[in-house]
Amino acid sequence: MGKSEMICDCDIIHQDAVNDVREKMLDESILLDMADFYKALSDSTRIKIIDVIREGELCVCDISVLLNMTKSSVSHQLKNLREMNLIKCRRQGKEIYYSLADEHVLEVFDICKIHVMERNNEEKD
Repeated sequence: MGKSEMICDCDIIHQDAVNDVREKMLDESILLDMADFYKALSDSTRIKIIDVIREGELCVCDISVLLNMTKSSVSHQLKNLREMNLIKCRRQGKEIYYSLADEHVLEVFDICKIHVMERNNEEKD
């Protein structure tokens, strides 16, 4: 299909379809929160942090070693992820351990990973 074939060239409004979809549209505030969720995942460092803590709790020192980053840099990104409700933390003595906030974060991460890996495999074929 060429570009010119993909452009709708009519002025007809299918009111029944429009009304049906309008009733099912999400509230603007929900859509903005969803955009913020994906914005949080748009940073490669934050994705790397999610990747390393998806297996279980880790402290800043552990994450820093795994990602070959300073504790300060990791702490900054952990703060962002916590504010965006993607991770949670718990204190044990002087240490703070980080883990994913819930299964939904892992599900989104895994779905994205599968999608990217499928596309990469298709490109190799």
